Amino acid sequence: MKFQILAATFAACAAAAPHMQYRQTNGTSTNGTAPIGDNQPFGLVAIRSGSELQYASFSAAQNGLLLDLPAQNATCSSSPAPNYATFYLSEGALYLQTPSNITQELYTDRSGMGQGVLEYSTTPGGYQAGRNSETTGWAIDESGDLTFDGSSFIACSGSIDNSWSVWVEAGNPNPAGLDNCVGIAARTVTATDNVACTYGYTPASS
Repeated sequence: MKFQILAATFAACAAAAPHMQYRQTNGTSTNGTAPIGDNQPFGLVAIRSGSELQYASFSAAQNGLLLDLPAQNATCSSSPAPNYATFYLSEGALYLQTPSNITQELYTDRSGMGQGVLEYSTTPGGYQAGRNSETTGWAIDESGDLTFDGSSFIACSGSIDNSWSVWVEAGNPNPAGLDNCVGIAARTVTATDNVACTYGYTPASS
């Protein structure tokens, strides 16, 4: 599923998702409102010119972020549930937009073992970030792209239902030995609705 791109330069994007608006590369949104700030919900689309991933929306499932996932299967406050994930920033940490009784926080492990793996913890009930994991360092740059400690992202094919897994760039172009990976930017898209979802995770007891 693709987000609707409202900027004129991206008018050729064919598929759309309602209630989202594109955030221009000059740091202001297309309707002149302020840039995305802390606790303001937003979505993400991949930027990879000339690729099938161009404008693919970020989904969240099974503890990780994915592109071109056919069905996200999140449990959401609206029906039908969206097939894209909604995020917000808070003091350098990145969270999924969830009900008040659930916290799902993004983390990465850029060590030699983690190689930039990008996952989310779930409280209560799910697995938590490990010893080498980092949770703060998320920011939106002047182009409107999400970064971690100044780094962008890598997408690798062959994940759930032929989707692409998303990794933080950590110096290895083929993390975990995956052989079909490309660099991507993660463009922020301001959410004009406020749908809370619980995204799929593995229970800690499993």
